[in-house]
Formats: sequence, C-alpha cells, structure tokens
Amino acid sequence: MSGIRGRDTKIEVAVRKSLFALGYRYRIGRRDLPGRPDIVLPRFKAVVFVHGCFWHLHGCRLTKMPSTRPEFWKKKLEGNRARDDRNERSLLDAGWRVAVVWECALRGKGDDGLMTVAAGLDDWLKGGDRRAEFGE
Repeated sequence: MSGIRGRDTKIEVAVRKSLFALGYRYRIGRRDLPGRPDIVLPRFKAVVFVHGCFWHLHGCRLTKMPSTRPEFWKKKLEGNRARDDRNERSLLDAGWRVAVVWECALRGKGDDGLMTVAAGLDDWLKGGDRRAEFGE
C-alpha cells in the first residue's frame, strides 16, 4: 500500500489539466476545507473530488473486494465512504458546490472520457447545481 498515491494521481492531474485548458483557475488540496478537496475553484465556490473507485467504494466494475482479509477491507472501505459522505455534507452545508469525478469515468476511455468529464464539469460550473457526479 505504500505505493498508493494520495494526491497528484494520473486521473487527478488529467482533470486539472483539462480544467486549466478550459480557462479555469483553481487551488489544490486546501487544508481548511473538509476532506481537503483535490480541486478548489474559489471563484465558483466549488470543489471537485477525484475518487478512485476501489478506495472510495463506488460499486462499479473497478470495485472488487479483496479475497484476503475481507473483514478488514470491508471496514476500511466503508469507513472511507462514510468519511466522504460527512465531508461532502459539511461542504454543502457551508455553501460550497461539490462534484465527484470517479476513476471509471476516465479509465480505459482515452481522451473521449476526459473530454466528456471536462465538458460536464464546464457545464456544471456554469450552471447552478449544488452537486454533480461523473462516473459509470
């Protein structure tokens, strides 16, 4: 598990680059916000979390419970999910808009997946929805 990155993952960097190419300027990893969002767009009072499907228990094709020590993994992953829900609720209550980009929305889809997510984030930022989710 020491090789698992918590920040600057390939999918996170790809989403950041696509937002920058669309003209959005952002901050990363602000510690003063619940959950330390991956991307913070203060101008729009919006945050974007880029979640790995396994680690955040998405339930898509990329989420498979390990066969070794299943009780440990179940407790750990459900705890991650509960923490994500608490952080999201705190941000929404504080007036922030929240988007979640799941790994499955980008993985194995090449530039098409990234362009779809970038266009969706662009529409979401220009629109008024408080919450958005991008994934399978």
